[in-house]
Order: sequence, then structure tokens, then C-alpha cells
Amino acid sequence: MGKRLGFVGVIIEDRSKQAKEVNMVLGDYAKIIAARMGLPYKEKNCSVITLIVDATTDELGALTGKLGAIEGVSVKSALSKGK
Repeated sequence: MGKRLGFVGVIIEDRSKQAKEVNMVLGDYAKIIAARMGLPYKEKNCSVITLIVDATTDELGALTGKLGAIEGVSVKSALSKGK
């Protein structure tokens, strides 16, 4: 199956420790990211990032796998059933 539209939700528990590594991974996958919205939550020193992606299941799995392997980072994702 080809590329499908989807989203990725990312929670970074400690911005000062994980943000740089998360941004490096996102840069590596920039070609599949159609949009990105981030909200730093300074009171808890965490961040929430939402990505809109146009990706195959393999591309999405690679992206979320790398993000999820970073300590203190939680990831959830979904792809559309078609298009």
C-alpha cells in the first residue's frame, strides 16, 4: 500500500533533556511531515508535539520507533484507512 495521511502525537517529559534528540529525529523524517504543531508546557517542563504525516506504514513505523526509543518520550500514531 502507498502513502496515507495520518498523525503522530509526541509527549516529551523533560524538554531540557530530550528536545534536541527529538528534533534531530524529526529532521531526519522531514520529507513525510506535512505539518507540525508544538506546545511547550513550561510549568511542567514538558512539550506536546502533533505531526501531520503523509507516509507509508513502514515510514511511520520507523519514525515512531525512533521517537519512542528516546527515554522520556511517549508516541501515539494513526494512519487513514485509504488515501
